[in-house]
Order: sequence, then C-alpha cells, then structure tokens
Amino acid sequence: MAKNVLGTDLLSCSTDPLTGFYRDGCCNTGAEDAGVHVVCARVTADFLAFSKAKGNDLSTPMPAYGFNGLQPGDQWCLCAARWKEAYDEGMAPPVVLEATHAAVLEWASLDELSAHAVTNGGADDE
Repeated sequence: MAKNVLGTDLLSCSTDPLTGFYRDGCCNTGAEDAGVHVVCARVTADFLAFSKAKGNDLSTPMPAYGFNGLQPGDQWCLCAARWKEAYDEGMAPPVVLEATHAAVLEWASLDELSAHAVTNGGADDE
C-alpha cells in the first residue's frame, strides 16, 4: 500500500469526480505518470483560474475524455510541480494530507503542505 505524507496508508482523494492518474480515486503514481499526480487538493476558484492561466484548464468540461470539469470544492489529484508552483505564487489550494502521496515531498516540504491542510471530509474516506 502506498504511503501518504504523514507516513500512513494513502487514503482515497475522490471518486466523484473520479481522480488519480490511474482513475482509481487515489493519488497513486508510477513510472508512467510523468506529471506525478500526487497532491490531493480541494480546488478553489482562484486556483482553477491560476491553473487555466498556466495552460491547464481544469474547469472546462471535456466530454470526449469523460471529464466534466472541476468546480470549487472538488477534490483532485494535482501534479506535484503545479501545486508547488501555485504555492510559490501564493495560489496553492488546500491539501488533504492523508490522501496526498509521499512522493510530493520531493517538490514540497511537509511544512508547506501542512500550512494548507484540510480534513478529508469532502471526499470518500477508505
């Protein structure tokens, strides 16, 4: 079982919308996950606008890919580098530590993540 940034078992981030590189609801990663989608974030309107401005539109539906677009409050597995970029620019969305893969610690410190921590109340706890 994968570990989260707290050193415990990785919990589910969201199944509605279904997230994760493997679309299993978890922020798991592997060799084929070039984007390292490991941060379980609760997206905000400000973050969605920031991400769109950086070239990654997460709010516009893309039915051809089964993607309905994200709304503020949705939980989603973000790329580690994008979360860190948003953090550095003061736009980081809240993070569910229990559902954030330990691999993100190569990009961001536990202190940085913890400063944006929220509980997993809006997601599907396992």
